[in-house]
Amino acid sequence: MTVFARRARASADRIHPELSLVSYTLLGHLREVGGCRATDLAAHYSLDKSTVSRQVAALQRAGLIERRRDPEDHRVHVLHLTHAGTAILALVTRSRRAAFRERLAGWPEEDLTRFASYLQRYNATASAYETEGPEA
Repeated sequence: MTVFARRARASADRIHPELSLVSYTLLGHLREVGGCRATDLAAHYSLDKSTVSRQVAALQRAGLIERRRDPEDHRVHVLHLTHAGTAILALVTRSRRAAFRERLAGWPEEDLTRFASYLQRYNATASAYETEGPEA
């Protein structure tokens, strides 16, 4: 898992050296949910608001996200991806997929099937842990 995390960080650095893996994670979440408040990001990832604030500021400076007023509550700002943010995520996704295809190219079908089932099981456990807590 440590090697996997190191590779993910290195991949992120190659694509956009000024952005951290955390930044890509936040961008991915914004894409997934269609935008949210910074406090929602902090709560979702169990991060301090000041940590998220710094990340959000860096993403704004890079032109990858923007703040928009919530149409229902004008006191609230919602973070959204810009076109540049969407493009960076697409680039990261293509790069990761290509790397996975390359690494798995020589694997027998049986091993790929087993690996996929393990990943599904792992992700299901991770999802349960996030929603139900450690006893899940």
